[in-house]
Amino acid sequence: MSVAQAMVLAAGRGERMRPLTDTCPKPLLKVQGKPLVEYHLDAFARSGFRDVVVNTAWLGEQIEDHYGHETQSGARIVYSHEGRDFGGALETAGGIARALPQLDDAFWLVAGDVYMPQFLFTRAAYDKFRASGKLAHLFLVPNPSHNPKGDFGLSPAGLALNAAPERFTYSTVALLRRALFVGIPAGNPGGEKIKLAPLLRAAMDRGQVSAELYHGPWVDVGTPERLAQLNA
Repeated sequence: MSVAQAMVLAAGRGERMRPLTDTCPKPLLKVQGKPLVEYHLDAFARSGFRDVVVNTAWLGEQIEDHYGHETQSGARIVYSHEGRDFGGALETAGGIARALPQLDDAFWLVAGDVYMPQFLFTRAAYDKFRASGKLAHLFLVPNPSHNPKGDFGLSPAGLALNAAPERFTYSTVALLRRALFVGIPAGNPGGEKIKLAPLLRAAMDRGQVSAELYHGPWVDVGTPERLAQLNA
């Protein structure tokens, strides 16, 4: 397999989605008849990012059994099995660090449980980020009712900010560079559980994170009620 330029986070337990996730991993829950994760896999393939890393933990074997190593749309999947290797998910940064040996220097990231069917993972955005020298580029969205205070600010110059009068919600879509994880042993062989937000916030304070606002449809499918609304 070629070095991947995209990663889908699919290792979470989905506690808030229980009982639906007691027997089905959240990324395989269907919206309009299609598994959540498949929207991202198809979008990557359409944009030419065919090689994708998918990390798994809770019921992760179901994801591999469902897709194997290539989807109908042409996405080629390699798996990072945190559950099998470490007994559970490694948090976001820990999971990314575990998969880094399979990822290019710059890569797309998206959570497998967000619904944003019109988002385009464009080569132009990827190339622009790669040339920027930044460690991360975040896609922010207007704050939903369940996150009214938002996560990060956005400067007029397009930098992501820790502190700002107005903050937006992190969509879970980002472009990241391997150097963001430089403090973690290569491949995270010890299976350390590490959160992504502190790494991003430290990089923001150094002016190394850019961002932009995305206004297309976006739903964090975090509860059975939100899933039901999408399928109504």
